[in-house]
Amino acid sequence: MPAPWSFDYLKSRVEDGSIDTVLVCLVDMQGRLMGKRFHAANFIDHAWEETHCCNYLLATDLEMATPDGYKATSWAAGYGDYVMKPDLTTIRPLPWLEGTAMVLCDILDHHTHEPVPHSPRQVLKRQIARLAERGLTAMAATELEFFLFEKSYEEIRKSDYRDLEPISGYNEDYHILQTSKEEAVMRPLRNHLVAAGVPVENTKGEAETGQEELNIRYAEALLCADHHTLAKHATKEIAWSQGHAASFLPKWSHAKVGSASHVHLSLWRGEEPAFYDPEAAHGMSETMRQFCAGMIAHAPDYTFFLAPYVNSYKRFMKGTFAPTRTVWSVDNRTAGFRLCGEGTKAVRMECRIGGSDINPYLALAAMIAAGIKGLEDGMELAPPASGDVYEDVEGGEIPRTLRAATETLRNSAMLREAMGDAVVDHYTRCAEWEQEEFDRVVTDWEIARGFERA
Repeated sequence: MPAPWSFDYLKSRVEDGSIDTVLVCLVDMQGRLMGKRFHAANFIDHAWEETHCCNYLLATDLEMATPDGYKATSWAAGYGDYVMKPDLTTIRPLPWLEGTAMVLCDILDHHTHEPVPHSPRQVLKRQIARLAERGLTAMAATELEFFLFEKSYEEIRKSDYRDLEPISGYNEDYHILQTSKEEAVMRPLRNHLVAAGVPVENTKGEAETGQEELNIRYAEALLCADHHTLAKHATKEIAWSQGHAASFLPKWSHAKVGSASHVHLSLWRGEEPAFYDPEAAHGMSETMRQFCAGMIAHAPDYTFFLAPYVNSYKRFMKGTFAPTRTVWSVDNRTAGFRLCGEGTKAVRMECRIGGSDINPYLALAAMIAAGIKGLEDGMELAPPASGDVYEDVEGGEIPRTLRAATETLRNSAMLREAMGDAVVDHYTRCAEWEQEEFDRVVTDWEIARGFERA
């Protein structure tokens, strides 16, 4: 049976012994899979209804620390449980792990069984529902860029992340010879993801040494985010299994181009593309123009959801294909937003701001929320920029630091209206904590620069 699997089909695979383990997973604030490995017989007997997890999983950082300042959970509140409710439409095999299937869960309050509003899947579901009230559906696709390294995660960690060597020695953008050398990782990645029900279109070399890009076919927004999350997880596990490390850190070296995750977004009304009007300029309907006007105008408000860490902002540099201005342009990779599919039914807007470290649920939710605001306010889309947008001093600027993006998030009336104060406050605290952790650390750069000369 093609993936995703029905619950009945999973039962049959458990009964014939081909599946013995079910990963029951949630998506955390960082976009990672967290959860439990169930013996498959136990899962199909009763855990398919629900299981539980500590509620700190949606109030932690990359290190799994327990920061203070969250209203949703704390030491004072005792760090209680959430309900993990399996979404049985997401059951799929993980062919790179023997005898293993997985299911994604929605997160519910243990006492009320209501959805937890700051759970990433729920944040996106809320914006999808707001679109549905307007008879619209968001279709999206994300591009995953990452670096492959010669050594394994364990070797790199034991060397304190020094002397990092990419898997190749030269820029491999679209390069068939060099990427042939990397097929031990990339071929099983493509094939295993397709077998898991993730519609991979292609992989290619990207514009740096050891840099790869994975492209997945567009889907409805929630499914797009599910695909992205599973693909990122699979990339790391499959690279590890081959003795290599894959990194989605946006900027691992100041001398190298960073890694992005461009997001392509369009709206549909039933089976018809709501963004397309063959009589309009560029094929852009009024719906598209208003939606994109909101998405672009409010981009500073939601930059944190596109660039969630201190390192994320190291990408935003002139001449690196990472944007610095919140303007749109027609098929121009120097702009924050690029019109693709001009004049066709595939017309869509690509947001180029997001780095490879995005949580796709939060990024898509924020973009949709901003677009809905554009529709509500009947916003006018400015004319497209042209030429080298890095030199466009009139264009709006992307927040250049996490600190700046934290303030635009905190003060966003648009996001507070769309997502609720509790959700915005929760992720504002997430951003604050990341900055606090960075601020207390003395970096190698500071020591080397000032140890003798200061």
